[in-house]
Amino acid sequence: MSWNLHSTHAQAGDLVELVGLRHSHFIFRLEQGGKLETHRGIVYHDDLIGKPWGMQVFSHLGNPFFLLQPSLGDLLLDTPRITQIMYPKDIGFVLVNLGIGPGQHVVEAGTGSGSLTCALAFAVGSGGRVTSYDTRPDIQKLAIANIDRLGLSDRVYFKLKDIGEGFDETNVDALFLDVQNPFDYMEQVRACIKPGGFFGSILPTVNQVIHLLTALKQNNFAFIEVCEVLLRYYRTDVNHFRPTDRMVAHTGFLVFARPVIFVNEDTRSELLDDSSGIVLQSSDE
Repeated sequence: MSWNLHSTHAQAGDLVELVGLRHSHFIFRLEQGGKLETHRGIVYHDDLIGKPWGMQVFSHLGNPFFLLQPSLGDLLLDTPRITQIMYPKDIGFVLVNLGIGPGQHVVEAGTGSGSLTCALAFAVGSGGRVTSYDTRPDIQKLAIANIDRLGLSDRVYFKLKDIGEGFDETNVDALFLDVQNPFDYMEQVRACIKPGGFFGSILPTVNQVIHLLTALKQNNFAFIEVCEVLLRYYRTDVNHFRPTDRMVAHTGFLVFARPVIFVNEDTRSELLDDSSGIVLQSSDE
């Protein structure tokens, strides 16, 4: 199985994306002797193997497609799911704000269908590690399949465990919670992350965010930020350039914080009081 963004030509075993003129797309793995049946005709895999990326190809009915490598965002949106997934707009912001990079060890809880897991595994590189916790074996089974689809299984360790019992890891670089009640696990999170490391969470409602803010401050997390990411696309017609009719608006509140070590109560009080004003404001205000 391969998802090699450094290749120049499609090969058997590659994940490929066929995009039509109206942006209809199909993501699948190339197999010798395979075929893709679409409403615009059949495309035979053997006709794609060996073709350069970006090549125009045709179905048996003569309808055109373009042979492309799927981006990470394409793959995440195409992820088979039985739970709600995180959107690429949120995942990208999470990766940047948690400082995720090659060689790091990242822990997440709430594996779900594994969209964030896939992105984390891609970001930490071959020398990194992602440990993912969930309590639902059926859901985690699907996440394992989604990770395997991208060829990233050697970077991810799945655990079926209630995080209320604590994490097995210590001194990890970053930890992300995608659970309904992250505020109940701050002591466990604090014991898992290295001092000064990165914490993040996503929550759908204001009430949950407020509970989490309180728990973060009680457990000496500082530099707390809360935000949401709104994404709007534009039509690329030069004669009718304007926003598209739909946009990806609120999908969740993102909460970020850093575990710190205080040496006196005055500093703690001043910093945490100041942090309370960083809710739902942009970073440049």
